[in-house]
Amino acid sequence: MNSITSSEAVTKQTELTTAVKPEIISKEYILPFILVAALFPLWGFANDITNPLVKAFKDIFLITNVQSSMVQFAFYLGYGIMAIPAAIFIRRFSYKSGILLGLGLYALGALLFLPASMTGQFNFFLLALCVITCGLALLETTANPYVLSMGSPETSTQRLNLAQAFNPIGSLGGMFVASNYILSELKVEGFRAAELAAHPEYTEMLPSVVDGKLTEALSNFASSDTVAHQAMQAADLVTVRGPYIAIAVVVSLLFCVFLFSKLPDTISHDEPLTKKVLKNTFSRLIGNARYREGVIAQAFYVGAQIMCWTFVIHYGMTSVGLSAAEAQQYNMIAMGIFLASRFICTFMLGFIQPGQLLLALASGGMILTIGTIFIGGMTGLYCLIGTSACMSLMFPTIYGIALKDTGDDASLASAGLVMAIVGGALMPPLQGSMIDAGSIIGNIPAVQTSFVLPFICFIAIAIYGYRAHKIHNA
Repeated sequence: MNSITSSEAVTKQTELTTAVKPEIISKEYILPFILVAALFPLWGFANDITNPLVKAFKDIFLITNVQSSMVQFAFYLGYGIMAIPAAIFIRRFSYKSGILLGLGLYALGALLFLPASMTGQFNFFLLALCVITCGLALLETTANPYVLSMGSPETSTQRLNLAQAFNPIGSLGGMFVASNYILSELKVEGFRAAELAAHPEYTEMLPSVVDGKLTEALSNFASSDTVAHQAMQAADLVTVRGPYIAIAVVVSLLFCVFLFSKLPDTISHDEPLTKKVLKNTFSRLIGNARYREGVIAQAFYVGAQIMCWTFVIHYGMTSVGLSAAEAQQYNMIAMGIFLASRFICTFMLGFIQPGQLLLALASGGMILTIGTIFIGGMTGLYCLIGTSACMSLMFPTIYGIALKDTGDDASLASAGLVMAIVGGALMPPLQGSMIDAGSIIGNIPAVQTSFVLPFICFIAIAIYGYRAHKIHNA
Protein backbone atom coordinates (compact mmCIF):
# COMPACT_ATOMS: atom_id res chain seq x y z
CA MET A 1 0.00 0.00 0.00
CA ASN A 2 2.78 2.42 0.96
CA SER A 3 4.72 1.63 -2.23
CA ILE A 4 1.65 2.30 -4.37
CA THR A 5 1.02 5.54 -2.53
CA SER A 6 4.65 6.59 -3.06
CA SER A 7 4.48 5.77 -6.76
CA GLU A 8 1.29 7.76 -7.14
CA ALA A 9 2.87 10.66 -5.32
CA VAL A 10 5.91 10.59 -7.61
CA THR A 11 3.65 10.41 -10.68
CA LYS A 12 1.56 13.35 -9.50
CA GLN A 13 4.67 15.35 -8.69
CA THR A 14 6.07 14.63 -12.18
CA GLU A 15 2.81 15.66 -13.79
CA LEU A 16 2.73 18.84 -11.73
CA THR A 17 6.31 19.68 -12.67
CA THR A 18 5.54 19.08 -16.34
CA ALA A 19 2.38 21.16 -16.13
CA VAL A 20 4.08 24.21 -14.66
CA LYS A 21 7.11 24.12 -16.93
CA PRO A 22 7.25 27.63 -18.41
CA GLU A 23 6.90 28.10 -22.16
CA ILE A 24 9.67 29.77 -24.13
CA ILE A 25 7.07 32.10 -25.67
CA SER A 26 3.53 32.20 -24.27
CA LYS A 27 0.56 32.84 -26.56
CA GLU A 28 0.05 36.49 -25.64
CA TYR A 29 3.64 37.30 -26.62
CA ILE A 30 3.88 35.40 -29.92
CA LEU A 31 3.00 38.35 -32.21
CA PRO A 32 5.08 40.93 -30.28
CA PHE A 33 8.00 38.48 -30.26
CA ILE A 34 7.77 38.01 -34.04
CA LEU A 35 7.71 41.78 -34.60
CA VAL A 36 10.69 42.42 -32.33
CA ALA A 37 12.61 39.42 -33.72
CA ALA A 38 12.17 41.01 -37.17
CA LEU A 39 14.44 43.83 -35.95
CA PHE A 40 17.41 41.53 -35.34
CA PRO A 41 18.32 41.10 -39.03
CA LEU A 42 18.42 44.90 -39.42
CA TRP A 43 21.66 45.44 -37.53
CA GLY A 44 23.12 42.26 -38.99
CA PHE A 45 22.49 43.69 -42.47
CA ALA A 46 23.95 47.09 -41.56
CA ASN A 47 27.06 45.56 -39.97
CA ASP A 48 27.93 43.31 -42.87
CA ILE A 49 27.15 45.59 -45.76
CA THR A 50 29.43 48.13 -44.07
CA ASN A 51 32.45 45.87 -43.43
CA PRO A 52 33.48 45.71 -47.16
CA LEU A 53 33.31 49.52 -47.38
CA VAL A 54 36.64 49.67 -45.54
CA LYS A 55 38.46 48.22 -48.55
CA ALA A 56 36.11 49.86 -51.09
CA PHE A 57 36.61 53.37 -49.70
CA LYS A 58 40.37 52.77 -49.48
CA ASP A 59 40.49 52.32 -53.27
CA ILE A 60 37.80 54.85 -54.16
CA PHE A 61 39.31 57.71 -52.14
CA LEU A 62 42.95 56.49 -52.34
CA ILE A 63 43.49 56.62 -48.57
CA THR A 64 45.52 54.52 -46.11
CA ASN A 65 44.32 51.47 -44.19
CA VAL A 66 44.12 53.56 -41.02
CA GLN A 67 41.98 56.19 -42.74
CA SER A 68 39.69 53.64 -44.39
CA SER A 69 39.22 51.79 -41.08
CA MET A 70 37.63 54.99 -39.76
CA VAL A 71 34.53 53.54 -41.45
CA GLN A 72 34.35 51.04 -38.60
CA PHE A 73 35.28 53.68 -36.03
CA ALA A 74 32.40 55.93 -37.13
CA PHE A 75 30.00 53.00 -37.47
CA TYR A 76 30.57 51.56 -33.99
CA LEU A 77 31.05 54.94 -32.33
CA GLY A 78 27.28 55.36 -32.49
CA TYR A 79 26.88 52.54 -29.98
CA GLY A 80 29.17 54.30 -27.51
CA ILE A 81 27.33 57.59 -27.95
CA MET A 82 23.74 56.34 -27.82
CA ALA A 83 23.59 53.17 -25.65
CA ILE A 84 23.20 54.80 -22.21
CA PRO A 85 20.89 57.64 -23.42
CA ALA A 86 18.86 54.95 -25.21
CA ALA A 87 18.39 52.96 -21.99
CA ILE A 88 17.32 56.07 -20.09
CA PHE A 89 14.90 57.01 -22.88
CA ILE A 90 13.37 53.51 -22.90
CA ARG A 91 13.08 53.39 -19.11
CA ARG A 92 11.35 56.78 -19.07
CA PHE A 93 8.95 56.02 -21.92
CA SER A 94 8.55 52.49 -23.33
CA TYR A 95 10.15 49.79 -25.46
CA LYS A 96 7.91 50.78 -28.36
CA SER A 97 9.14 54.41 -28.19
CA GLY A 98 12.73 53.16 -28.29
CA ILE A 99 12.01 51.02 -31.35
CA LEU A 100 10.35 53.89 -33.22
CA LEU A 101 13.16 56.35 -32.48
CA GLY A 102 15.77 53.72 -33.43
CA LEU A 103 14.09 52.98 -36.75
CA GLY A 104 13.78 56.70 -37.48
CA LEU A 105 17.51 57.32 -36.93
CA TYR A 106 18.41 54.21 -38.96
CA ALA A 107 16.38 55.43 -41.94
CA LEU A 108 17.77 58.97 -41.64
CA GLY A 109 21.38 57.76 -41.58
CA ALA A 110 20.83 55.55 -44.63
CA LEU A 111 19.23 58.45 -46.52
CA LEU A 112 22.28 60.63 -45.74
CA PHE A 113 24.22 58.45 -48.20
CA LEU A 114 22.45 60.40 -50.95
CA PRO A 115 23.98 63.85 -50.17
CA ALA A 116 27.25 62.14 -49.16
CA SER A 117 27.61 60.56 -52.62
CA MET A 118 26.68 63.83 -54.32
CA THR A 119 29.33 65.83 -52.45
CA GLY A 120 31.92 63.05 -52.71
CA GLN A 121 33.13 63.73 -49.16
CA PHE A 122 34.48 60.76 -47.18
CA ASN A 123 33.68 62.46 -43.85
CA PHE A 124 30.03 62.84 -44.88
CA PHE A 125 29.82 59.06 -45.28
CA LEU A 126 31.31 58.66 -41.79
CA LEU A 127 28.61 60.94 -40.37
CA ALA A 128 25.88 58.94 -42.12
CA LEU A 129 27.26 55.68 -40.70
CA CYS A 130 27.39 57.15 -37.19
CA VAL A 131 23.73 58.25 -37.41
CA ILE A 132 22.77 54.74 -38.55
CA THR A 133 24.41 53.19 -35.52
CA CYS A 134 22.82 55.66 -33.14
CA GLY A 135 19.58 54.12 -34.39
CA LEU A 136 20.99 50.59 -34.10
CA ALA A 137 22.08 51.27 -30.51
CA LEU A 138 18.49 52.20 -29.67
CA LEU A 139 17.16 49.10 -31.42
CA GLU A 140 19.61 46.72 -29.72
CA THR A 141 19.24 48.33 -26.30
CA THR A 142 15.48 47.91 -26.71
CA ALA A 143 15.12 44.57 -28.47
CA ASN A 144 17.40 42.43 -26.28
CA PRO A 145 15.84 43.20 -22.86
CA TYR A 146 12.37 43.36 -24.43
CA VAL A 147 12.73 39.78 -25.66
CA LEU A 148 14.06 38.74 -22.23
CA SER A 149 10.97 40.26 -20.58
CA MET A 150 8.45 38.45 -22.82
CA GLY A 151 7.73 35.56 -20.47
CA SER A 152 9.30 33.55 -17.69
CA PRO A 153 12.83 34.48 -16.51
CA GLU A 154 13.64 30.74 -16.61
CA THR A 155 13.33 30.69 -20.42
CA SER A 156 14.69 34.20 -21.08
CA THR A 157 18.07 33.04 -22.39
CA GLN A 158 16.39 30.60 -24.77
CA ARG A 159 14.13 33.39 -26.08
CA LEU A 160 17.11 35.66 -26.64
CA ASN A 161 19.08 32.95 -28.45
CA LEU A 162 16.02 32.26 -30.63
CA ALA A 163 15.68 35.95 -31.54
CA GLN A 164 19.44 36.27 -32.08
CA ALA A 165 19.25 33.41 -34.59
CA PHE A 166 17.58 35.85 -37.00
CA ASN A 167 20.56 38.22 -36.85
CA PRO A 168 22.84 36.18 -39.18
CA ILE A 169 20.07 36.14 -41.80
CA GLY A 170 20.44 39.91 -42.05
CA SER A 171 24.23 39.53 -42.04
CA LEU A 172 24.11 37.10 -44.96
CA GLY A 173 21.84 39.53 -46.80
CA GLY A 174 24.28 42.38 -46.18
CA MET A 175 27.21 40.30 -47.42
CA PHE A 176 25.30 39.17 -50.51
CA VAL A 177 24.34 42.74 -51.42
CA ALA A 178 27.89 43.99 -50.76
CA SER A 179 29.38 41.28 -52.95
CA ASN A 180 26.91 41.39 -55.85
CA TYR A 181 25.72 45.00 -55.91
CA ILE A 182 28.69 46.97 -54.58
CA LEU A 183 32.11 45.28 -54.84
CA SER A 184 31.52 43.53 -58.17
CA GLU A 185 30.08 46.73 -59.70
CA LEU A 186 32.83 49.16 -58.67
CA LYS A 187 34.73 50.79 -61.53
CA VAL A 188 37.88 50.73 -59.42
CA GLU A 189 37.69 46.92 -59.33
CA GLY A 190 37.46 46.94 -63.12
CA PHE A 191 40.59 49.11 -63.21
CA ARG A 192 42.49 46.63 -61.03
CA ALA A 193 41.34 43.70 -63.20
CA ALA A 194 42.50 45.53 -66.34
CA GLU A 195 45.91 46.17 -64.77
CA LEU A 196 46.27 42.51 -63.91
CA ALA A 197 45.42 41.52 -67.48
CA ALA A 198 47.93 44.03 -68.85
CA HIS A 199 50.76 42.66 -66.68
CA PRO A 200 50.93 38.85 -66.92
CA GLU A 201 54.21 38.96 -64.99
CA TYR A 202 52.19 39.75 -61.86
CA THR A 203 51.12 36.08 -61.71
CA GLU A 204 54.70 35.22 -60.70
CA MET A 205 54.75 37.68 -57.78
CA LEU A 206 53.50 37.40 -54.22
CA PRO A 207 49.88 38.61 -53.80
CA SER A 208 50.99 41.27 -51.31
CA VAL A 209 53.46 42.69 -53.88
CA VAL A 210 50.82 42.65 -56.63
CA ASP A 211 48.33 44.47 -54.40
CA GLY A 212 50.90 47.22 -53.82
CA LYS A 213 51.59 47.59 -57.55
CA LEU A 214 47.87 47.84 -58.34
CA THR A 215 47.41 50.53 -55.69
CA GLU A 216 50.38 52.42 -57.13
CA ALA A 217 48.91 52.19 -60.65
CA LEU A 218 45.60 53.57 -59.36
CA SER A 219 47.40 56.50 -57.71
CA ASN A 220 49.28 57.23 -60.94
CA PHE A 221 46.01 57.16 -62.87
CA ALA A 222 44.45 59.66 -60.42
CA SER A 223 47.43 62.00 -60.92
CA SER A 224 47.74 61.70 -64.68
CA ASP A 225 44.05 61.81 -65.62
CA THR A 226 42.23 63.63 -62.84
CA VAL A 227 38.96 64.11 -64.73
CA ALA A 228 38.63 60.41 -65.63
CA HIS A 229 39.48 59.38 -62.08
CA GLN A 230 36.91 61.74 -60.62
CA ALA A 231 34.27 60.36 -62.99
CA MET A 232 35.15 56.82 -61.89
CA GLN A 233 35.01 57.87 -58.25
CA ALA A 234 31.58 59.51 -58.68
CA ALA A 235 30.20 56.40 -60.39
CA ASP A 236 31.47 54.18 -57.58
CA LEU A 237 29.91 56.38 -54.90
CA VAL A 238 26.55 56.09 -56.66
CA THR A 239 27.00 52.31 -56.60
CA VAL A 240 27.76 52.39 -52.87
CA ARG A 241 24.73 54.51 -51.98
CA GLY A 242 22.14 52.36 -53.80
CA PRO A 243 21.67 49.61 -51.18
CA TYR A 244 21.54 52.18 -48.37
CA ILE A 245 18.68 54.05 -50.04
CA ALA A 246 16.88 50.71 -50.46
CA ILE A 247 17.30 49.77 -46.79
CA ALA A 248 16.05 53.24 -45.80
CA VAL A 249 12.78 52.44 -47.59
CA VAL A 250 12.49 49.04 -45.86
CA VAL A 251 13.19 50.54 -42.43
CA SER A 252 10.62 53.30 -43.05
CA LEU A 253 7.98 50.66 -43.81
CA LEU A 254 8.87 48.83 -40.58
CA PHE A 255 8.52 52.14 -38.72
CA CYS A 256 4.92 52.36 -39.95
CA VAL A 257 4.22 48.76 -38.90
CA PHE A 258 5.43 49.39 -35.34
CA LEU A 259 3.70 52.78 -35.17
CA PHE A 260 0.29 51.17 -35.66
CA SER A 261 0.98 47.95 -33.69
CA LYS A 262 -0.06 47.37 -30.08
CA LEU A 263 2.92 46.13 -28.07
CA PRO A 264 2.82 45.11 -24.40
CA ASP A 265 4.57 47.48 -21.98
CA THR A 266 6.68 45.16 -19.83
CA ILE A 267 8.71 47.91 -18.12
CA SER A 268 7.80 48.62 -14.51
CA HIS A 269 7.10 52.34 -14.00
CA ASP A 270 6.65 52.01 -10.24
CA GLU A 271 9.98 53.66 -9.50
CA PRO A 272 10.49 57.05 -11.23
CA LEU A 273 13.80 57.41 -13.05
CA THR A 274 15.44 60.06 -10.88
CA LYS A 275 19.14 60.93 -10.59
CA LYS A 276 19.26 59.02 -7.31
CA VAL A 277 17.79 55.90 -8.94
CA LEU A 278 20.27 56.14 -11.82
CA LYS A 279 23.19 56.59 -9.42
CA ASN A 280 22.14 53.61 -7.31
CA THR A 281 21.62 51.46 -10.42
CA PHE A 282 25.04 52.29 -11.84
CA SER A 283 26.65 51.65 -8.43
CA ARG A 284 25.07 48.21 -8.24
CA LEU A 285 26.14 47.33 -11.77
CA ILE A 286 29.72 48.55 -11.33
CA GLY A 287 29.95 46.56 -8.10
CA ASN A 288 28.74 43.40 -9.87
CA ALA A 289 31.96 41.66 -10.97
CA ARG A 290 30.19 39.23 -13.32
CA TYR A 291 28.50 42.14 -15.10
CA ARG A 292 31.53 44.44 -15.08
CA GLU A 293 33.81 41.80 -16.55
CA GLY A 294 31.08 40.86 -19.03
CA VAL A 295 31.08 44.38 -20.48
CA ILE A 296 34.85 44.20 -20.94
CA ALA A 297 34.63 40.72 -22.51
CA GLN A 298 31.89 41.94 -24.85
CA ALA A 299 34.10 44.81 -26.05
CA PHE A 300 36.88 42.34 -26.85
CA TYR A 301 34.43 40.00 -28.59
CA VAL A 302 32.99 42.70 -30.85
CA GLY A 303 36.50 43.92 -31.63
CA ALA A 304 37.57 40.40 -32.62
CA GLN A 305 34.46 39.84 -34.75
CA ILE A 306 34.74 43.11 -36.63
CA MET A 307 38.46 42.66 -37.29
CA CYS A 308 38.02 39.10 -38.56
CA TRP A 309 35.12 40.04 -40.83
CA THR A 310 36.47 43.37 -42.03
CA PHE A 311 40.03 42.38 -42.89
CA VAL A 312 39.16 39.04 -44.47
CA ILE A 313 38.97 41.00 -47.75
CA HIS A 314 42.45 42.47 -47.19
CA TYR A 315 43.69 38.96 -46.26
CA GLY A 316 42.18 37.37 -49.36
CA MET A 317 43.57 40.04 -51.68
CA THR A 318 47.01 40.34 -50.08
CA SER A 319 47.82 36.79 -48.93
CA VAL A 320 45.89 34.78 -51.54
CA GLY A 321 45.57 37.08 -54.57
CA LEU A 322 41.78 37.24 -54.78
CA SER A 323 39.72 40.16 -56.05
CA ALA A 324 37.62 42.11 -53.53
CA ALA A 325 34.40 40.43 -54.72
CA GLU A 326 36.01 36.97 -54.53
CA ALA A 327 37.31 37.66 -51.02
CA GLN A 328 33.83 38.80 -49.99
CA GLN A 329 32.47 35.42 -51.07
CA TYR A 330 34.61 33.85 -48.33
CA ASN A 331 33.09 36.32 -45.90
CA MET A 332 29.70 34.91 -46.87
CA ILE A 333 30.97 31.37 -46.25
CA ALA A 334 32.16 32.56 -42.83
CA MET A 335 28.68 33.86 -42.08
CA GLY A 336 27.12 30.56 -43.16
CA ILE A 337 29.47 28.78 -40.73
CA PHE A 338 28.56 31.35 -38.06
CA LEU A 339 24.84 30.69 -38.53
CA ALA A 340 25.16 26.88 -38.48
CA SER A 341 27.45 26.97 -35.45
CA ARG A 342 25.00 29.20 -33.58
CA PHE A 343 22.31 26.52 -33.72
CA ILE A 344 24.80 23.79 -32.79
CA CYS A 345 26.14 25.77 -29.83
CA THR A 346 22.63 26.65 -28.66
CA PHE A 347 21.91 22.90 -28.57
CA MET A 348 25.15 22.32 -26.64
CA LEU A 349 24.03 24.80 -23.97
CA GLY A 350 21.55 22.15 -22.86
CA PHE A 351 24.46 19.97 -21.73
CA ILE A 352 27.25 22.33 -20.61
CA GLN A 353 27.39 25.56 -18.65
CA PRO A 354 27.60 28.88 -20.56
CA GLY A 355 30.99 29.71 -19.03
CA GLN A 356 32.40 26.35 -20.13
CA LEU A 357 31.11 26.85 -23.66
CA LEU A 358 32.55 30.37 -23.83
CA LEU A 359 35.97 29.10 -22.69
CA ALA A 360 35.93 26.31 -25.30
CA LEU A 361 34.89 28.65 -28.13
CA ALA A 362 37.53 31.25 -27.22
CA SER A 363 40.22 28.56 -27.09
CA GLY A 364 39.22 27.39 -30.56
CA GLY A 365 39.38 30.99 -31.78
CA MET A 366 42.93 31.34 -30.44
CA ILE A 367 44.10 28.18 -32.24
CA LEU A 368 42.56 29.22 -35.56
CA THR A 369 43.97 32.74 -35.30
CA ILE A 370 47.46 31.28 -34.88
CA GLY A 371 46.90 29.42 -38.16
CA THR A 372 45.72 32.65 -39.78
CA ILE A 373 48.93 34.41 -38.75
CA PHE A 374 51.57 31.78 -39.44
CA ILE A 375 50.21 29.55 -42.22
CA GLY A 376 48.90 32.10 -44.72
CA GLY A 377 47.59 31.34 -48.21
CA MET A 378 44.31 29.47 -48.65
CA THR A 379 44.87 27.43 -45.47
CA GLY A 380 45.29 30.62 -43.48
CA LEU A 381 42.13 31.99 -45.09
CA TYR A 382 40.25 28.84 -44.09
CA CYS A 383 41.48 29.30 -40.52
CA LEU A 384 40.27 32.89 -40.60
CA ILE A 385 36.76 32.03 -41.75
CA GLY A 386 36.77 29.14 -39.27
CA THR A 387 36.95 31.62 -36.39
CA SER A 388 33.31 32.44 -37.22
CA ALA A 389 32.29 29.04 -35.84
CA CYS A 390 33.93 29.97 -32.55
CA MET A 391 32.41 33.47 -32.44
CA SER A 392 28.89 32.27 -33.24
CA LEU A 393 27.39 32.23 -29.75
CA MET A 394 29.82 34.49 -27.91
CA PHE A 395 27.67 37.64 -27.97
CA PRO A 396 24.43 36.17 -26.51
CA THR A 397 26.38 33.92 -24.13
CA ILE A 398 28.36 36.83 -22.66
CA TYR A 399 25.14 38.86 -22.66
CA GLY A 400 23.22 36.18 -20.76
CA ILE A 401 25.99 35.56 -18.21
CA ALA A 402 26.49 39.26 -17.51
CA LEU A 403 22.76 40.06 -17.14
CA LYS A 404 22.04 37.12 -14.81
CA ASP A 405 20.27 38.26 -11.63
CA THR A 406 20.35 41.98 -12.55
CA GLY A 407 16.57 42.19 -12.03
CA ASP A 408 15.07 45.65 -12.58
CA ASP A 409 18.51 46.94 -13.56
CA ALA A 410 18.40 44.84 -16.75
CA SER A 411 17.52 47.68 -19.14
CA LEU A 412 20.42 49.88 -18.04
CA ALA A 413 22.69 46.83 -17.74
CA SER A 414 21.77 45.95 -21.32
CA ALA A 415 22.83 49.45 -22.38
CA GLY A 416 26.29 48.86 -20.94
CA LEU A 417 26.64 45.66 -22.94
CA VAL A 418 25.44 47.39 -26.10
CA MET A 419 27.84 50.27 -25.42
CA ALA A 420 30.62 47.66 -25.30
CA ILE A 421 30.07 47.27 -29.05
CA VAL A 422 32.26 50.39 -29.26
CA GLY A 423 35.11 47.85 -29.17
CA GLY A 424 34.35 47.50 -32.87
CA ALA A 425 35.21 51.19 -33.28
CA LEU A 426 38.52 51.12 -31.43
CA MET A 427 40.24 47.98 -32.67
CA PRO A 428 39.93 48.02 -36.51
CA PRO A 429 41.86 51.34 -36.81
CA LEU A 430 44.56 49.79 -34.63
CA GLN A 431 44.72 46.77 -36.93
CA GLY A 432 44.78 49.09 -39.95
CA SER A 433 47.75 50.96 -38.46
CA MET A 434 49.55 47.62 -37.96
CA ILE A 435 49.01 46.78 -41.63
CA ASP A 436 50.31 50.19 -42.74
CA ALA A 437 53.33 49.90 -40.42
CA GLY A 438 54.50 46.60 -41.92
CA SER A 439 55.11 43.11 -40.58
CA ILE A 440 56.05 42.59 -36.93
CA ILE A 441 57.03 38.92 -37.41
CA GLY A 442 59.83 38.29 -39.90
CA ASN A 443 58.80 38.09 -43.55
CA ILE A 444 55.15 37.27 -42.82
CA PRO A 445 52.87 39.79 -44.61
CA ALA A 446 51.62 42.60 -42.37
CA VAL A 447 47.97 41.66 -42.99
CA GLN A 448 48.62 38.24 -41.42
CA THR A 449 50.59 39.52 -38.43
CA SER A 450 47.88 42.10 -37.70
CA PHE A 451 45.66 39.22 -36.54
CA VAL A 452 47.65 39.19 -33.34
CA LEU A 453 44.96 41.63 -32.15
CA PRO A 454 42.02 39.19 -32.52
CA PHE A 455 44.22 36.56 -30.83
CA ILE A 456 44.57 38.84 -27.78
CA CYS A 457 40.80 39.41 -27.81
CA PHE A 458 40.14 35.67 -27.69
CA ILE A 459 42.47 35.36 -24.68
CA ALA A 460 40.41 37.98 -22.82
CA ILE A 461 37.15 36.16 -23.68
CA ALA A 462 38.60 32.82 -22.53
CA ILE A 463 39.52 34.37 -19.17
CA TYR A 464 35.95 35.62 -18.73
CA GLY A 465 34.54 32.21 -19.64
CA TYR A 466 36.78 30.57 -17.04
CA ARG A 467 35.88 33.10 -14.35
CA ALA A 468 32.16 32.90 -15.19
CA HIS A 469 32.21 29.13 -14.71
CA LYS A 470 34.65 28.70 -11.84
CA ILE A 471 34.26 31.91 -9.83
CA HIS A 472 31.04 33.75 -10.58
CA ASN A 473 28.95 30.55 -10.72
CA ALA A 474 30.28 29.53 -7.33
